[in-house]
Amino acid sequence: MPPNQPDTLEVLARERGRALFGYALLLSGDPRQAEDLVQDAFVRVFARTRTGFAPDAAEAYVRRAILTIHLDVLRRRQRWSGLRHLVQHDERSREATPDPAAAVTAGVDVRAALDRLAPQERVAIVLRHVEDLTVPEVADRMGLATGTVKRYLSTATHKLESLLGPLPDDAGPAVTFGTHPATKPLDTRRSS
Repeated sequence: MPPNQPDTLEVLARERGRALFGYALLLSGDPRQAEDLVQDAFVRVFARTRTGFAPDAAEAYVRRAILTIHLDVLRRRQRWSGLRHLVQHDERSREATPDPAAAVTAGVDVRAALDRLAPQERVAIVLRHVEDLTVPEVADRMGLATGTVKRYLSTATHKLESLLGPLPDDAGPAVTFGTHPATKPLDTRRSS
């Protein structure tokens, strides 16, 4: 390992660890999964020796690794759910669906509404409105067609509006996530 790599890892974990965890939590919706995503991303990024790896550049690599690992997990889950019925017929083994009333609390916050989205919709919304990517950039990151991403964004926006009520034209100082410099209030207006 180059002498600066342990320092980069230490600085990144200390100074940006919380923001990286927040990003992973937005994508996954589960604190344990988010912790695993961040840890796996650190391992993936820092497992190979790199030289001249500044904390700012390392954070971008770790964020990309978090997204990639999360999408890989979703794809494996989808493949398994298509085969699970061939292996197991016991109704008790099926995953319990979350109680919809538990997701919507008296304060109705955005995170609870995000929990109600399908995993791909959630990823699309987070990339589009938290990471502030364009629709083509979201499509590229997710490895999907632009039209598919537009459908996910449209469906997710309708779901969010049904849970949160009509969204204001300008998101104003609504809800912000994490401390990433690119983080901004969630704005679910449709745009390409």
